[in-house]
Amino acid sequence: MTLDALALGQRPSGRTALRARWILGHAGGTHRLLENAELVIEGQRVLYVGPAFPGEVARRIDLGQVLVSPGFVDLDALSDIDTTLLTVDYGPGWAKGRVWPQSYVDRGPYEMYTPEELAFQKRFAFAQLLRNGITTALPIASLFYRAWGETVAEFEAAARAAGEMGLRVWLGPAYRAGGMVCTAPGVLEPQFDEARGQQGLDDALAFADRIAGYCDGLIQPMLAPDRVETCTLPLLRRTMAAAAERGLPVRLHMAQGRMERKTVEALHGTTAPRWLATHGLLHDRLIAPHAVEATDDDLRLYADHGVTIAHCPLVYARDGEMLRSFRKCRDMGIRIGMGTDTAPPDMVLNMVIGLMMGRAAEGGAAGLTTAEIFDAATIGGADALGRADLGRLAPGCLADIAIFDLSDPGFAPTIDPVQTLVFGATGRVTRAVFVDGRLSMRDGKVAGIDMEAARDQVQRQFEGLLAKYPDRTWGHPAVTDLFPPTYPPVMAD
Repeated sequence: MTLDALALGQRPSGRTALRARWILGHAGGTHRLLENAELVIEGQRVLYVGPAFPGEVARRIDLGQVLVSPGFVDLDALSDIDTTLLTVDYGPGWAKGRVWPQSYVDRGPYEMYTPEELAFQKRFAFAQLLRNGITTALPIASLFYRAWGETVAEFEAAARAAGEMGLRVWLGPAYRAGGMVCTAPGVLEPQFDEARGQQGLDDALAFADRIAGYCDGLIQPMLAPDRVETCTLPLLRRTMAAAAERGLPVRLHMAQGRMERKTVEALHGTTAPRWLATHGLLHDRLIAPHAVEATDDDLRLYADHGVTIAHCPLVYARDGEMLRSFRKCRDMGIRIGMGTDTAPPDMVLNMVIGLMMGRAAEGGAAGLTTAEIFDAATIGGADALGRADLGRLAPGCLADIAIFDLSDPGFAPTIDPVQTLVFGATGRVTRAVFVDGRLSMRDGKVAGIDMEAARDQVQRQFEGLLAKYPDRTWGHPAVTDLFPPTYPPVMAD
């Protein structure tokens, strides 16, 4: 029997045994590689991992030359159309629509997408995550093109999409009490609206209380204050108190960029992690993406308070930046998970970039191992969420499974299947994904979405967004001046 015998988008009835050349099980607190083994799914959970299962099964599927792995946990998963790609060869950010100019603020910021477009983007992004072996995601989107923050309505649509498509998510609309404004060329100043920030938190809490455990536990809430420089102390105090009361994870971007570092220093006289620590706002439910600007003192505070770094190496490597370093953070006892934070959301590519940059940061291979980066993409993310039943394949764990085809002719001969996958540097070899025991993706297809038609729709929306970039860019230059082509275009006859 093959995977084609299973209905896409459905959980098979009875026990299903998956036989494969390699299965990455979990025992004794670590991943363990089994060869020519079986994994048995029953309902939502893993029943068995090991040699041939001795019990009765409803079906046995021989997957061949694949690696059966726990699905990846993405702590910073892009859920809109990626605009970070517009920063790679274009800058500075204030001149390219990455910071609102005062003229745009004065006229009144507006939503650059319709509610229907925002809902579609979540659905498209969720499908892309599944196609890359990601089974758990904490969505992230840019607020640059929003009127202010994210809305409850779009996250209710996101919850429905995740439930229908079979993606495990932690959801919460991003909110803020302020934003950076370009008041003159190269001059960036924070402007705040405390009441608006508090209302955003109120809305996020009401959403969290409604959504917790939706779709048999597939959907869970989180709190997502936008960036540390756009949040006030009262807003963060209420956020952390509410998270403690409800046991929710909080994701807050900090120690992530030079603009933030300068702004927080000007506002509070210190770094963002030190500012939060001074007010008792660091804790073990806090997920802090990036940390590329974290000082040694900041990192010690993360270690002391159990903060998890969401490491997103690809988006920073594009600009020649890196976490300094993964090895230092691990040696200090800091928890590290992984995020993709860009499109495509290729966790495998992120792992190999993270591995290379981690070694470069330490001046050699001793800087990081393949196992450590793989652990971060699985166990590290699950532990950040307080979920020992995720990121692992062991009896009793939820059946969140990614199946990678190692027979792809583009791969080098396999010595170790995990190394083969990571150094192959692409998640496009993801053959299938189970989430909660349900077949959510097979051969690139995801239930409830036509990916070819969706890709065309994404392109149209992206072009529509580009046409509006002059509105929110200093001096309102033409789009062709904002984003000139790599090489001069030649018109065809």
